[in-house]
Amino acid sequence: MATSGGTTLRSRARSLLACIVLGCLLTACAANDNRPGVSLILKTQTNPYFVAMKKDAEDEAAKQGVRLSVAAGTQDGDTQNQINQIYTAIARGDKGILITSNGDSINAALRQAKAAGLYVIALDTPLIPPNTADNTFATDNRVAGQHIGQYAAAKLDGKPAVIAMLDLYNDQVVTVDTNRDHGFLQGMGIPTGNQSQNGLEPKKGHYTGGKGGSYQIVCHRPTQGAIDGGRQAMEQCLSANPNINVVYTINEPAGEGAYAALKAAGKQKQAFIVTIDGSCDGINLVKSGEFAADSTQYPGKMARLGVAAIAKIARGGPPPGKTAGKNFYDTGTALATNDPIPGVKSQTPAAAAKTCWG
Repeated sequence: MATSGGTTLRSRARSLLACIVLGCLLTACAANDNRPGVSLILKTQTNPYFVAMKKDAEDEAAKQGVRLSVAAGTQDGDTQNQINQIYTAIARGDKGILITSNGDSINAALRQAKAAGLYVIALDTPLIPPNTADNTFATDNRVAGQHIGQYAAAKLDGKPAVIAMLDLYNDQVVTVDTNRDHGFLQGMGIPTGNQSQNGLEPKKGHYTGGKGGSYQIVCHRPTQGAIDGGRQAMEQCLSANPNINVVYTINEPAGEGAYAALKAAGKQKQAFIVTIDGSCDGINLVKSGEFAADSTQYPGKMARLGVAAIAKIARGGPPPGKTAGKNFYDTGTALATNDPIPGVKSQTPAAAAKTCWG
């Protein structure tokens, strides 16, 4: 929704003033607590993925003897609350910020945090540009997407692919969204068309993964990473083409919604779903067959490492390093499936359950 420049500036000024006042109050409270402060700012506290981050961060904070403050946007995509919390962390005198970004409009506030001496680590979602943060602890989302794309191509066994792409957003660019989407296409052997935007690949052609075959991309629909969004997106895609047989979803909640829509339409045996997350509930859905494959992630590991890194810096230690050949620290990913295919490296649901979260 469009707003006038003056209204926007006044709104931001009021938000900043409120944060400064709140920060002063918080600073007074923190004055009696000499532990290093770490701020964990999540996308949302309703998604089990971020709940797992919070739990492991709290456990690590207790172990490291740091003061952890946790906040979040009201929903996926809410940047204003995240901006407010960044300013609060600055005013509180925290040593560092761990953040799962809801969008690049938070970047200016993060640059102010760095200028104020806070060490900024992006968790899960690399920032655009990546050097907005001092470091990033994340899944290599492109690799996670490639895993499920390679699996999907192999599972098709040369049959034509009629594909639904259930993404995160269609009104903003977030790296986790584009990297997973493009990784899936690359795994399938389909050109991405553009390195920074979804939906610009050729809509028809030949995929080269597995035995190869023809493909048609029916739709790109936003899901907000939620069950309801996944269901609505899948319903729209089925309306466009009822013959869909491959469904890519940005995450497990979107995949659950997609499965509900497929089942309601009697199409759950016609199409298979591949997704990314690796939660304990998601691994159970792999075991039961609702998901054909799931690329795992380790959100708790990201949070634990982040808290430990800032605690070390606060005590005079060196900053954390990055994975060789990458501009971030890769926390790993692996493919889980109950229907293994020769030539595609995977693990069983039982093996994946040993490191699942939630």
